[in-house]
Amino acid sequence: MRARAFNRSAACPRPDRGRVTIIAVATVVATSLVFSRTSHAAAADAAPVDLRILAINDFHGNLRPPPGGISIVDPADKTKRISVPAGGSEHMATLVKQLRAGHPNNIFVAAGDLIGASPLLSAMFHDEPTVESLSMMGLAISSVGNHEFDEGKDELLRMQNGGCHPTDGCQGPHPFTGAKFHYLAASTIETATGKTVFPPYEIREFGGIPVAFIGLTLKGTAKIVSPVSVAGLEFRDEADTVNALVPELKAKGVEAIVVLIHEGGFPTGDYNECPGISGPIVDIVKKFDKAVDVVISGHTHRAYTCEIDGRLVTSGDKFGTLVTAIDLTLDPKTHDVMSAKANNVIVRTDTYAADPEQTKLLADYERVAGPIANRPAGTITAALSRVPGETGESPLGDVIADAQLAATAAADKGAAVIAFTNPGGIRTDVLRKDDGIVTYADLFASQPFRNQLVTLTLTGAQIKAALEQQWLDPSRPRILQVSHGFSYAWDGAKPFGERVIANRMSLDGQPIDPAKTYRVTINNYLSVGGDGFTAFKNGTAALYGIYDVDALFAYFKANSPVAPKQANRILRVDE
Repeated sequence: MRARAFNRSAACPRPDRGRVTIIAVATVVATSLVFSRTSHAAAADAAPVDLRILAINDFHGNLRPPPGGISIVDPADKTKRISVPAGGSEHMATLVKQLRAGHPNNIFVAAGDLIGASPLLSAMFHDEPTVESLSMMGLAISSVGNHEFDEGKDELLRMQNGGCHPTDGCQGPHPFTGAKFHYLAASTIETATGKTVFPPYEIREFGGIPVAFIGLTLKGTAKIVSPVSVAGLEFRDEADTVNALVPELKAKGVEAIVVLIHEGGFPTGDYNECPGISGPIVDIVKKFDKAVDVVISGHTHRAYTCEIDGRLVTSGDKFGTLVTAIDLTLDPKTHDVMSAKANNVIVRTDTYAADPEQTKLLADYERVAGPIANRPAGTITAALSRVPGETGESPLGDVIADAQLAATAAADKGAAVIAFTNPGGIRTDVLRKDDGIVTYADLFASQPFRNQLVTLTLTGAQIKAALEQQWLDPSRPRILQVSHGFSYAWDGAKPFGERVIANRMSLDGQPIDPAKTYRVTINNYLSVGGDGFTAFKNGTAALYGIYDVDALFAYFKANSPVAPKQANRILRVDE
C-alpha cells in the first residue's frame, strides 16, 4: 500500500505520497466528517466507486424503543439537552432501507454487543428474536462484543448456527435457524487450538474493489464477563491483532480496510461531534497500521464521528437509537479509500414508520412472552435511577440490594445479613408511568442477566478486601451497591488497597469485626470473581437461591409502593 500524508491545510503533497485534505462538512441535519484523498495515480478512464456502510453497535436486544430514547443537545438552546424518542427494530428497519436507497454498493455492519443485557422480549428467548430481527434487516457482518459471551462460547456459536437452546429447548414461535450475518473475532483465540473462535475478517467486493472488514472485541473482555463464560479463551491486543493481518490482506489485493471494534471512547460533544474524545479507542487507533482507513467502534454507549490520527472513527450510541451512515469513495486504480464521511442518523420513532415484517416478528414473540412480561409487580412513587451519585450509590442499586437481602435473610434461604450487587448488572432505570405500575418486564429490563443469588460466609476482613477491589480499574471504578443496615466510608485520596476506612464499616450500627464471619449475598457472577472481585471467591458454605430479577419482583410485590431510598449507605471522605 502506498504511503499517505494527512494534512489539514492542503499543502503540496510530497513527491511519493498522495495528497490528503480533511474537510469538515456541516449540514442542516448533522455534521459530517470528510476526508478527501486525491491520488496522482488515479485512472482517468475509470470512475471512482461509492460505497455506503451502515453501522450500529450495542443494540442489546432493544427490539422496542428504549425508555428515554436518546439524549442530544437542544438545537434551540445549546446549553441544554433534550430526550428524543428513538430506537426499536421496526423503525430501524425502515431507516436502514431508506439509507440504502440510491446506493447500489452498500453493506450493513455492527460493532458488537447486539445481544446480552437485553429486555425481556429478547432475553426470554436467549436473544433469538434479536438475531432474527437484524438478519431480516440485512445485517451482513458483526464483530463480537463482550456481552456476546454472557452465556458462553457454545451459546454464541448457536446464535451463529441455529438450533434449540440446550437447556430450555425451542421456546419461540418458530424454529431458530441462526444468524444470516457473520460474526468476526480476530482477537479471540481458543487456547486449546490457537485458532480464532470466528473468522478474523471478511472481504467483500464493491464495483470490483475488495474491502476488508476486521472484527475485534476488547482486550479486557475476560475482566468484565463471568470467568466461567470465557474459560479457554484468550483476548489479544486489538492493535497488534490488526497490524499482524495487514500484510495478509495486502497480499490478497486489499487496500481498503475497515475495523469493527467493540471498544470505544468518551467525547464531550453531541451525537455527531467529537470534541475532546478520550478513552481506550484513542490509543488503539493511533497504534493501528496506517493501512486502516475507517474504525467503527462501540462498547462505551456513546455517539460520535471523529478524526483520530487521520482516520474516520465512529460510534452510534446504544440500544438502536442511531444508525451511522458512512460514505466511502474508492479509487478504481489503487483500490484505496479516497474519501470518507460519516453521519449519525437518529432512529426517530415519530419520523420512520414501523416496518411490517418487523412488526409481525415482534408480535409473534410477544404472543408467547406477553403473559409473563405484563404481570404487575407493584408500584413506585418516583423513578428509580441507576445513575450513581458522588459516592457511587444509586437509588435503584439500593432497592436491588435490599431485594436480594430480603430474598435470602431467612435461615433456610441463606441467613444473609448483607447483600452486594454489581453496578454493571443494573442496565436501565425503572421509570414511573402515569399509573405508577411496574411490570415484570420493567424489572427485567433493569436486571436482564438472570444471575442466581449466592449466599456465602465471609470474614469482615474478606468483605473489606472485596470492597477495595472496586478500584481495580482507577479510570472506571465499580462501586458495589449495598443493602440497608450496612454502611462504609471510603477515601479517594488514599492509594489502591487502602481506600475503605476499616473503622467506618458497620452493620446495624455495630463495627464490622475483621475476624468475625458474616453471611453475605451476592450473585453468581460476582461469586466466581466477575468484574475483578476475586475476594468473593474465598467465601465458604455457599447456598444458591433464586434469580436476581425474581427477588426484585418479590420485593416489589411485598413492599409497594417502592420509593427511592435516602443515599446514606456509602460515604466518601477525601482527606
